[in-house]
Amino acid sequence: MRILVANVNTTQSMTDTIAAQARQAALPDTEIVGLTPRFGADSCEGNFESYLAAIAVMDRVLSYPEPFDAVIQAGYGEHGREGLQELLDVPVVDITEAAASTAMFLGHKYSVITTLDRAVPLIEDRLKLAGLDARCASVRASGMAVLELEEEPERAVEAIIEQALLAVREDKAEVIVLGCGGMAGLDEEIRKRAGVPVVDGVAAAVTIAESLVRLGLSTSKVRTYATPRPKTVIGWPLTGAATAAMP
Repeated sequence: MRILVANVNTTQSMTDTIAAQARQAALPDTEIVGLTPRFGADSCEGNFESYLAAIAVMDRVLSYPEPFDAVIQAGYGEHGREGLQELLDVPVVDITEAAASTAMFLGHKYSVITTLDRAVPLIEDRLKLAGLDARCASVRASGMAVLELEEEPERAVEAIIEQALLAVREDKAEVIVLGCGGMAGLDEEIRKRAGVPVVDGVAAAVTIAESLVRLGLSTSKVRTYATPRPKTVIGWPLTGAATAAMP
């Protein structure tokens, strides 16, 4: 089984970290392939970057030359999963939904700890759209930017733990969800310190994707995620597009 794990930003080191976490969670016979978009922002922390990432991830996945059995979109609260489901005939799993649904097996309410406060509404909207908001106690921001998770991992852990403890004490959360693909690998330390189950979305998505493949299940194509109708689409796919930095 081969699973593509698509980072939503263009930071290769973050792709490597996400892929490493995915491999730790995967079964021995599962091959994990980490993909980095060819264009886009070096981190996704707002709507503009999220919509850009949605196009970039679709472009990168469609340009992958070998067969694959499932795709994981490794961006928490990001757009694009629906487009991939229309374009592909294999399971597509988003870490936002994978983490939240897994958390609901572990406790009555869960809280998401993410990066910056501006990302909170995006995550709240994605959880609501997926029907996963009813048991979400809160979405809290650690105050750490996405790239700072790699640059200052010790400070990131402390900031996440601070918010996790507040979520448990004040919001009555019983499970903590890590609300960023860049937090991959931080779950064990946070679990020890916070004293509650901590769900890493990348690991959760891998196990769900593997299960769907082994069950022989994939996205329904009868209506919502039907294959796009044949049309003239100018400039698509975008492979090879200019990657000049945005101002």
